[in-house]
Amino acid sequence: MSATKIVHLHFGKEGGAERFFVNLAGALRERGLDQRFVIRPNRSWRSEVAACGAVIENHYRRLSLSGLLLTWRVRRLIRAWRPDVIMAWMPRAARLIPNDGHAVKLTRLGDLPRHLRHFRYNDVIVSNAPGVAERCRALGWSRPIRLISNFPREVTPTAVDRSSLATPKDAFVICGSGRFTTVKGFDVLVRAVAKVPGAWLWLVGEGEERPLLERLAQDLGVADRTRFTGWVDEPLHYIAGADVVCLPSRHEVLGNVVLEAWHAGVPAIATRSPGPSWLIDEGADGLLCDVEDVEGLAAAINRIRTDRGLAARLAEN
Repeated sequence: MSATKIVHLHFGKEGGAERFFVNLAGALRERGLDQRFVIRPNRSWRSEVAACGAVIENHYRRLSLSGLLLTWRVRRLIRAWRPDVIMAWMPRAARLIPNDGHAVKLTRLGDLPRHLRHFRYNDVIVSNAPGVAERCRALGWSRPIRLISNFPREVTPTAVDRSSLATPKDAFVICGSGRFTTVKGFDVLVRAVAKVPGAWLWLVGEGEERPLLERLAQDLGVADRTRFTGWVDEPLHYIAGADVVCLPSRHEVLGNVVLEAWHAGVPAIATRSPGPSWLIDEGADGLLCDVEDVEGLAAAINRIRTDRGLAARLAEN
């Protein structure tokens, strides 16, 4: 019997969702599935998915010549290769799914859709958190929905050498990881760290908010104990090198960083946005604080800093 064949349609950039996409592609390769990929050009993770199958690169600007050409290329690929599954990642990519009678057609959603128009040819929607499924039903989706959460990569966490980030070995280190966008709330984390005397902050990731975060750290007097790593291939090792992980998002449908903190055995703090509130049993396997609550986040960090028994229980659970 020939291997199951999957075409992935993905136009994400850099962040936790993209890391999960790479993780899943690698896991499917290990299970012997045959894959093809349609992604944006110049992605830092391109080589990882290219190791799993042939890649087509295009920004997919729909009302453009290149967008029309991509639509033709994808349909030609599907007619010639006859995949068993066509899998879109998020609504934008779902617009490319053709009305193909052979393949199972699905879209994986990691955020709340505004409408269902792009999913007209889907057989099923896969959501990574209950809120996404609830939104789809509220919008009128009547076909199947499956809830399948994300998972961290099966990598053994190995704490980075703190000296590589010019950080004292005995420092109390707070780690935040993700794309530097307003919705991720890293400015709230910087403000909270400024209220925790002597604490160090590692910000693992990249994004358009980085210059603002750098200026904020300077203005608050914590630049000398704040480290920006840029995009890294495996943030899990930075998470493993920290004393606590914070997810200060203003809105978070799931929260991959919580899963990575658990995998690394590091206590996690997150805001009471939908995903973390679903994942975390507060006081048992993590701590929660209100969105935009700088004082509350600082207090939670200080609890873990001063109560090592609590920190150990959260990490163990």
